[in-house]
Amino acid sequence: MLFLAKFAGIVIMVWFYFTAKNKGESPIKWAVLGLIGYWIAWWIINLTAVPALTSMSAKSMTSKFIVKQIPALGAIAIAFLIRKKLLADASITKE
Repeated sequence: MLFLAKFAGIVIMVWFYFTAKNKGESPIKWAVLGLIGYWIAWWIINLTAVPALTSMSAKSMTSKFIVKQIPALGAIAIAFLIRKKLLADASITKE
């Protein structure tokens, strides 16, 4: 994993932890769910999209670097959707 992916994983874990804490939910559970969701999304995107995009892109180092960042950005988007689902579930259980 590249630096951006590792840094984003830590930030997502902290983000989920504090969100759960503010909502009165289990912070450890949310942090673990967010991190696992992020990792799974990162691996799926890394194993599917990156090889295809790397072979199609020019052979310059800059384009390879940019393509290698796509899994982290996609995993961040998936983590956002996971957080949105957890927040929706938390509001339903509070009612």
